[in-house]
Amino acid sequence: MNTLEAIRNRRAIKHFDPEHSLSEAEERSLFEATILAPTSFNIQHWRFVVLRDPELRSRIRTEFGNDQSQMTDASLLVLFTADMKAWQKQPERYWVNAPKEVAELLVGWMGPFHEGREWLQRDEAQRSIGMAMQTLMLAAQELGYQSCPMIGFDIEKVAELINLPDDHVMGPMVAIGKGLKDAWPKPGQLPLEEIVVDNSF
Repeated sequence: MNTLEAIRNRRAIKHFDPEHSLSEAEERSLFEATILAPTSFNIQHWRFVVLRDPELRSRIRTEFGNDQSQMTDASLLVLFTADMKAWQKQPERYWVNAPKEVAELLVGWMGPFHEGREWLQRDEAQRSIGMAMQTLMLAAQELGYQSCPMIGFDIEKVAELINLPDDHVMGPMVAIGKGLKDAWPKPGQLPLEEIVVDNSF
């Protein structure tokens, strides 16, 4: 499958085979692809919480997740979070393989760019989460699996359940697995003429 095909075929699937499991190699392949998603300054501040415990997944579904069956039935359930302070934590490690002058330049910019701009730190974290989510879903499509991004859950309660650190932000979940039903028909796309603007509004 080529990239455009994967983009066109990816749909939010709501019903998964609860008996299906991903192999360890497939799961590793998915995450190895996901961490190739871009991040500002190559900070790589996403942190992927793999929800494996069936009891935890069931509790999230019934108490905090609007009874979405994919939370318990998908082969893989990944909660996307990001460390908003990753730019402060040994930033030189993000450029360890770059030429020395490039590494020093980028690491030197990182602090002034983020310092005192909490809104930007949060925005960058969420942008990175979004790119990683799409990368994961397209990688799953390539492996012949279906996916579903989800934000319909109680963010604060789930953050408590996973002991989310104070300097991290919560993003959506992505369910991956073997779909049992086709997606609903495409609900409708806005025409390009309505959403593509040249130069200015």
